[in-house]
Amino acid sequence: MRTVSTAAFLVLAAALGHGTLSADGPAKEDARKALQPFHDLIGQWKGTGTPAGPGGRDNFWTETLSWGWRFKGPDAWLRVNFDKSKHFTEGDLRYLPDKGLYQLTLRPLNKDLGPLVYTGPFKDRTLTLERQDPASKATERLVFRMLHSNRFVYYASSKRPGGAFYSKVYEVGATKKGVPFAEGDGRPECIVSGGLGTMPVTYMGETYHVCCSGCRTEFNANPGKYVREYNEKKGKKKN
Repeated sequence: MRTVSTAAFLVLAAALGHGTLSADGPAKEDARKALQPFHDLIGQWKGTGTPAGPGGRDNFWTETLSWGWRFKGPDAWLRVNFDKSKHFTEGDLRYLPDKGLYQLTLRPLNKDLGPLVYTGPFKDRTLTLERQDPASKATERLVFRMLHSNRFVYYASSKRPGGAFYSKVYEVGATKKGVPFAEGDGRPECIVSGGLGTMPVTYMGETYHVCCSGCRTEFNANPGKYVREYNEKKGKKKN
């Protein structure tokens, strides 16, 4: 039987004690941290889409995108719901710790297609995701570019098998609806995700803030835990 050295055992025990390793996958805190670059997406957005090619602007459409947090056991991810989109109904954005990449699973309007899974990196405020269509073997690319806390764009492009260049299919520019707080120091912080808090919640007579209904549900299920973590974080900032 293979034995584990004392030093290796201590390293493993320390990792488990700090939540960096888990038999069920990455700890929830790790998933939340990995998704923090997308905090600004939380909320509702008004999007205007235009297909590529001549006359595209004459065939524009408008859609609403609603982003929020979801939690289940040790897992955390972002859910987006589309209203009046020409392509999707909803999707889930997750972090893949073993690959250091992000995965966006989208449900198209055409249910016969099944979930569409895109994977890729986030760099310079740009999320670049790709998938290969199993039928045509074409590479499909979705790019989300975070322009500002109140604006982002995403566009779809495609490259035929063996092709060298991508051809744009459509683009959607989105602006945030009803941002209640200005940018800058002193803005409310979501006690669960660390993003911009927009909804008040209370615990033992104290008021805190969360950014979406998913975080509100999670806070209500574990208020003591999040208040303790929040107070510890504030204490570290003061020091």
